[in-house]
Amino acid sequence: MNPSILGLHHITAIANNAQRNYDFYTHVLGLRMVKRTVNFDDPTTYHFYYGNETGTPGTILTFFPWEGIGPGRNGVGMATEIGYSVPTDSLDNWVGRFRDANVAMGEQSERFGEQYLPFTDPDGLAFTLIVPKQPDSRPAWETDAIKPDMATRGFHSVTLTLQQIDATAKALTDMFGYRLLGQEGNRYRFQTDNVPEAAIVDLLEEPDGPVGRNAAGTNHHVAFRVANETVHMEFREKILASGLQITPKIDRDYFFSLYFREPGGVLFEIATDNPGFTVDEPLAELGNHLKLPRQYEASRSRIEKALPVLKTM
Repeated sequence: MNPSILGLHHITAIANNAQRNYDFYTHVLGLRMVKRTVNFDDPTTYHFYYGNETGTPGTILTFFPWEGIGPGRNGVGMATEIGYSVPTDSLDNWVGRFRDANVAMGEQSERFGEQYLPFTDPDGLAFTLIVPKQPDSRPAWETDAIKPDMATRGFHSVTLTLQQIDATAKALTDMFGYRLLGQEGNRYRFQTDNVPEAAIVDLLEEPDGPVGRNAAGTNHHVAFRVANETVHMEFREKILASGLQITPKIDRDYFFSLYFREPGGVLFEIATDNPGFTVDEPLAELGNHLKLPRQYEASRSRIEKALPVLKTM
């Protein structure tokens, strides 16, 4: 049996301010904070995870809110746009909601036969809300203001901007099992048939595009999903055999990770479904407590004093 990539697992981005980030994603976009922890490499910085009720892979958007880091710049060699799936006939409601919240947005348009609405978060991170051709069956996280008839369902797609797409396309098709679905101008759409949602990667070819710079308002890496650690290790061998360098398996508490740079320069991760976000918090309390990696628990008092105060009500 061939190892399978099950679409997107999570996407990690950078923010400039923890409170502003929390307020936007929970109150304006209506996501659930499913985990509040810290950066494994910098425990004085939060690591926020947003998603649906359980933090299902394919719904998880995470942030490193580095206070005062300043703005980054989208460009080649980066993931430059995140697409969220939303229900049919919901875009007009989102336009009204974004207008009321002073969210920067563009005009509704169509791409690959699907209606979409572009917008940016307070740091300038680029998104689109997309009405997929096939209704998205994933359960929505409902808030007082955002009901299931308009709530996001999880990722629809991610866009990578590259100087040349050929080597990245080959990695997606030959290693990850994606197929070319179509082309519109310099945008090439790839899809995996292993899952119905969070299954699309768009490659945007910009030979003369400026190189991106990672800071607030940019994506740090894109994580792809596998079912378990056995498949995880099979992909590690597959990637090494292709000539690319990849990390050893890393325990991220809620999943296991491998990291490598695909040929176009975008940082990719392969992450497991197991063990999930309820490993250290009950489902009803997800995101309510500061959870620390085991190696930092003894320093909890010092870390809590160093982290920005976060108002979550």
